[in-house]
Amino acid sequence: MSNVKSFEPVYMPVGVLTAALQELTPRQLRDPDPDLAVEDWLQYAADVGADSIELSAAIHPDLSDVPAEAMLDPVANTLDLREPFNQSRAERVLAAIKSTGVEIADVAYFDNLLHEDPALRAQKVDFMVSAMDAAVLLGVEAVCGFVGRDQTKSMDQNLLEFETTFVPLLQAAKDRGLQYRVEQCPMPGWTASDNFHNNIAYAPGTWIALHQICERNGVGDQFRIHYDPSHAILMGQDTRSIFQYLKDEGYGFLITGMHVKGQVVDSKGVAGWGYGGQTVNRGDWVDGEVSTNPADLANAWKMQTVLCEHELPGTARHDPLAYLQNRSVDWLDHQLAARELLDMDFATTPLIVEHEYTPARVQDKDLLAPILAGSVSFTRNIDRAAADMFALQHEVLAAQDIPIQGFGRQAYRS
Repeated sequence: MSNVKSFEPVYMPVGVLTAALQELTPRQLRDPDPDLAVEDWLQYAADVGADSIELSAAIHPDLSDVPAEAMLDPVANTLDLREPFNQSRAERVLAAIKSTGVEIADVAYFDNLLHEDPALRAQKVDFMVSAMDAAVLLGVEAVCGFVGRDQTKSMDQNLLEFETTFVPLLQAAKDRGLQYRVEQCPMPGWTASDNFHNNIAYAPGTWIALHQICERNGVGDQFRIHYDPSHAILMGQDTRSIFQYLKDEGYGFLITGMHVKGQVVDSKGVAGWGYGGQTVNRGDWVDGEVSTNPADLANAWKMQTVLCEHELPGTARHDPLAYLQNRSVDWLDHQLAARELLDMDFATTPLIVEHEYTPARVQDKDLLAPILAGSVSFTRNIDRAAADMFALQHEVLAAQDIPIQGFGRQAYRS
């Protein structure tokens, strides 16, 4: 029969960002032997059932301009780039990839690449170029990170900063055959300022504006988005509407990477402070001045944490009302919407589990292993359910002109 379409669901692989366990390898072992940390993470990922890792790179803690005490969720320098990542280092890591069967999805470095201090900006941009060089030697197709923001300038002025600083960085990616995938976290607690949007690539409107700048400069193919639904929930958005907006505007191709990290909104926090978060009396300012105590600066994150808490996929209760109110991620519809609305290679694009649920973010590998294993399994099974529904509804039934029942979640609904 010519109108028969076989049932062929396409499942996404599942990975883990290595910042989930910052010191899997004790620092007294990894500092003198930096690639041991990558080898250990590849094996750990295999043990918890992951298909890949997103390899976290960061400026070494001894060299970073941001003290660890000031970070709500400290980054991980699993990939240590104090010394150049050369061919011999790459061969060692590639051997571990082969032995464990775990791939490296991309190299991730999350920092402010538009920092207002010229020397710090140059340091961070240079580090990202080093991460790109490592990505090439490891045979991965992308790096992942932020754009950032110059705190001394307006958002429109930051578009000019983007063209000045970030376009050359994208040219470096182009020269190496890489994509730069931007995660859209607005980073509201990154500084003690009153700015909520400290990473200018925080929403589809700015993604499109930035991509248009990239197109004018010949690097449009390098600028892509690594979507994370937790940030949509933080800003009162829902995934289906974001994906629909991109499709409607002709930018359904922009998302080429995905984090699976949720967000659970605290209705009491929203009642007290709204979606702008806590603006005063946070503890990061003392007597009208920004505190000089690094630990106090972590209180800037109350701009976010007063109204929500990150979710490790699978750890939040099933809550249909929260899904409808955009106060928690509807994981099943998230995966359905991606297939229905985005131009993405689902067979090769991993869902990267990013673990930032603070109460479960234990830094003991034996305690964390079953937590990550459960989240990886949950993520994989949710994606398989969505893939099955999509294949059955949009391919098998559609080929036989059989209608899909009901309406489902609708974009832009209010």
